[in-house]
Amino acid sequence: MARPRGPRFKVARHLGVNVFNHPKALKRGVKNHKLSDYGQQLLEKQKLKAYYGVLEKQFRRYVFEALKSRGNSGDVLVQNLERRLDNIVYRLGFGSTLRQARQMVVHGHILVNGKMVNIPSYRVNVDDVISLREKSRKNQIFADNFSAIQLNVKYLEKDVENFSGRLVRIPLREEIPVDLKDSKVIEFYSKN
Repeated sequence: MARPRGPRFKVARHLGVNVFNHPKALKRGVKNHKLSDYGQQLLEKQKLKAYYGVLEKQFRRYVFEALKSRGNSGDVLVQNLERRLDNIVYRLGFGSTLRQARQMVVHGHILVNGKMVNIPSYRVNVDDVISLREKSRKNQIFADNFSAIQLNVKYLEKDVENFSGRLVRIPLREEIPVDLKDSKVIEFYSKN
């Protein structure tokens, strides 16, 4: 499974946004450069890829799927990325970071509607129940993460007693906690 590797905090400083949601990511100063229109589009694309930990080939598929959709392409793109299983597992608080959440999915700790799914890019549908496997509930790290991390999005529902959560509805673009101009990403790919 391919995934982004390398210096995360350096990437966050370059993008100027704490895309990894880590307290130390932006400790050092961020350099502000005057960017051309193309440079701004490229930066927004890199930001969105970093938020969700997606590589270029897979990201292009998400973009072209969004371009073919009926709704606002930028909104659809971010909504589809937000509904990735690894991201939902992270938002529910099973993992303290997106990388940890992805690892939990790949190692088979997560169930979707009672069935084990180990594909991080699996798209969660409305009313799908995401839960922690029975064996994995004994793992203290997972239990601590899930009970300690507060749910801060309205489109998810969390059931702490049953170690589960549910996608209540498709998230609205303004509810998704990513700081970027998705129209720039769409412009970047519309030229190609």
